[in-house]
Amino acid sequence: MLKKGSGLLDDGECLLDVHCVAGEQAAESSYGSLQNAAYIPPRYYSASAHNEVTEDEEDEEEEEEPIRVAGDRKIPQQPPLSPGNYFRDGRTKIDFVLVWEVRSRKKPRAKRRADGEEPTPSQKITSSQQRKELLAQWRERFVQNLQSAGLLLEKEETANEKKTINFLKLSAPWDVLVYHAEEMCIRAPLQVQPSPDFNTSAQIMKRLCIPNVLAESVPRRPLDYYTCNFRKSKMDRFLGCDDHDTYFTSTQRHRIVYEILATTAYGKKRRAEVGVARLLNEGAYSAAFPLHEGRYQLPKFDVCPDELNKRQVLFQYWARWSKWYKYQPLDHIREYFGEKIAIYFAWLGFYTAWLLPAALVGTLVFLSGVLSLASNEPAQEICSSGASYLMCPLCNTCQAWNMSDICAMAKLGYLFDHPGTVFFSVFMSFWAVTFLEFWKRKMATLAHHWDCMDFHEEEERPRPEFVAMAPAREYNPVTGVKEPYFPKKDRLTRMFTASMVIIVMLCVVLIFLVTVIMYRGIISVMMFHTGNPVLRTQAGNIATISGSVVNLGLILLMGQVYTALAEQLTKWEMHRTQTEYEDAFTFKVFVFQFVNFYSSPFYVAFFKGRYVGYPSNYGTLLGMRNEDCGPGGCLIELAEQLFIIMVGKQLIGNVQEFVIPKVKSWQQKRSLDKVKGGCDLHRWEEDYRLVEEEGLFDEYLEMVLQFGFITIFVAAFPLAPLFALLNNWAEIRLDAHKFVCEYRRPVAERAQNIGAWFNILEALSHLSVIANAFLIAFTSDFLSRLLYQYKFDKDLSGFVNFTLAYAPLNYTQYPMCRYKAFRDNNGNYTLVYWELLAVRFSFIIAFEV
Repeated sequence: MLKKGSGLLDDGECLLDVHCVAGEQAAESSYGSLQNAAYIPPRYYSASAHNEVTEDEEDEEEEEEPIRVAGDRKIPQQPPLSPGNYFRDGRTKIDFVLVWEVRSRKKPRAKRRADGEEPTPSQKITSSQQRKELLAQWRERFVQNLQSAGLLLEKEETANEKKTINFLKLSAPWDVLVYHAEEMCIRAPLQVQPSPDFNTSAQIMKRLCIPNVLAESVPRRPLDYYTCNFRKSKMDRFLGCDDHDTYFTSTQRHRIVYEILATTAYGKKRRAEVGVARLLNEGAYSAAFPLHEGRYQLPKFDVCPDELNKRQVLFQYWARWSKWYKYQPLDHIREYFGEKIAIYFAWLGFYTAWLLPAALVGTLVFLSGVLSLASNEPAQEICSSGASYLMCPLCNTCQAWNMSDICAMAKLGYLFDHPGTVFFSVFMSFWAVTFLEFWKRKMATLAHHWDCMDFHEEEERPRPEFVAMAPAREYNPVTGVKEPYFPKKDRLTRMFTASMVIIVMLCVVLIFLVTVIMYRGIISVMMFHTGNPVLRTQAGNIATISGSVVNLGLILLMGQVYTALAEQLTKWEMHRTQTEYEDAFTFKVFVFQFVNFYSSPFYVAFFKGRYVGYPSNYGTLLGMRNEDCGPGGCLIELAEQLFIIMVGKQLIGNVQEFVIPKVKSWQQKRSLDKVKGGCDLHRWEEDYRLVEEEGLFDEYLEMVLQFGFITIFVAAFPLAPLFALLNNWAEIRLDAHKFVCEYRRPVAERAQNIGAWFNILEALSHLSVIANAFLIAFTSDFLSRLLYQYKFDKDLSGFVNFTLAYAPLNYTQYPMCRYKAFRDNNGNYTLVYWELLAVRFSFIIAFEV
């Protein structure tokens, strides 16, 4: 950390008012007002001129008032107001903005009587006023410490009769940037190198001399450099070091200033009163953000593309809906938003491109089922059976029914259960593994191209919250530096406790699943007792669809509750680095959401209809008869569930992503317009009207859950990749538009990969192979049809009768009724059942190999 000056300070060494005469001391309470809009910051002392502060001295400094260093700069003349991201002098760049709002009120003065009596209760300061004064003290102390760290400050106000909005503009001078760039291992350019082209499709089309409609020339492409870690002692070897204004990029400046903001104390460090993040949580500030580089709207007059600002380039060539089929300008995204956001969009674009062949093959498989529907012999046999097959009742109070009543469902079920689905399952298993292997190559290429290969090992430091909350400090055995330390045993204890909470929440999800199962059973019985032939025939479908809708609502509700709980648990576990924190949070939320989203499809795919029993010996759950598969089989019910949960989640998510930012932005604009009126807005005011960026966690989670749907259950729903592709085309544009037009500019973060999400994707791809093998073997009728063709009839004539058993002799309600099973008249399994079981396990082994 930067150390404070060791010399004694004069009384007048404080913030200077540019409107005061030379030598006049400015009052501390007047900093940054409109009458005192410009700061003359203290001279920044070089870090090499100071000695290390011991731990005892640091504790003593916490009790002292912050030191303000005297400045020896001349007070410049106040220039006219300059537009853009600059201070009023028109030259000092704005790197960050802090915002807080103060409601105007008449301050009641507590008057003491002449005889010394205490003021009345109405005259005493209320708790809310004390809270406001405490927040003001924290802000004052924080600003003073920012000055001591060397930042330049300037304040603006926007006020009306009811409220005042304060904007504190921050800028890092050259000496501060140099010191922290070395501390943070900022990459510095050594030599320009040619910019490579990483689009494989572009290279293939170029070799085949095919016009590439996907490519587009984007202006102001960032240069590619050979780089190394910045060192002040080797400054003369870096390109552009003579130009102090442009040497550090805007994202690098933002990272440096945010590092100062995150590690600056506003109170006692022992109480973790450190960092702007906690000030935001406490309400001392309402926002903290770097500025966008101008407006995203294009000027009304014609302008050369190279004259557009970076934000306009991203809007014109990336965020617009008309660019849905163009390559993403990843280098431009990385230059403006940082590597972490750029890698997310690189992964999303790569994943979407790979969905094209999966969606094409899945659509062809579905169409092949449609075209071969007329040749489905079992469905034709059901439709022409009339009253030949009297089926046993579906519930204890229901009546028997004829199999010919489900003719339509039998035909529809064939669309999701035919030989083409087996081929598609094998194809998607290879697709998932190949996709991840090629993404590894793409990820490594981008990390090397963006100089992030060794980011975690060399650069990542402890989280500011960990530094503030760590109970002790110990020497790092590798670096020999004394660092904040949290005992590993205590962390493991907390992680074990958090895992118990997760298990409890998973049990809650399973309870909801049982509730939905009972709901479906009740709805089925109600539909059957209506007496309506249509409702009786479609009772199972109505119960399944309505149950899926209810299940989707419970999924979304529980997801919101658990995400907030997981965030608090992860903070409590005290992870040292941001990567460790994010990985732990990701694991918690995904484990819960995996059970939350996939428990119902897993139940339908692998458990529903397995424990029904047989007439006179039905299995029960809480007094209700266990669910059996519907007329079209469990596979079509699984397809209905996947469609409702997957597509419904995507539609709701896209509507939320489109509507919620606009509503929040409208509220923010309305609030600011009430104060500002119809006047022209400065850049910091326009950005304050935007919505705060909420991170990439929800975006990754949505895509990873989608990946699970299109791989684990693809045998039941071959159209899943098509719906995923359509969703992702819209997702890229929605996310791009949010980041460019509706979000405040986030602080650039470095990253070399997608983190723990890749491990989750690998686990899902392995699980998908196992799940699809069991799905085809036990849920589909593919193997039973194959066995019948091998042993009896290749044309499947009589297959329906082959799959039906007669009710046992002791079942007197409907003697000789039929039910779907391979059992004899006593309810025991027949030899065909064991033969089919052997075929199923053999298929699973062959599928896995």
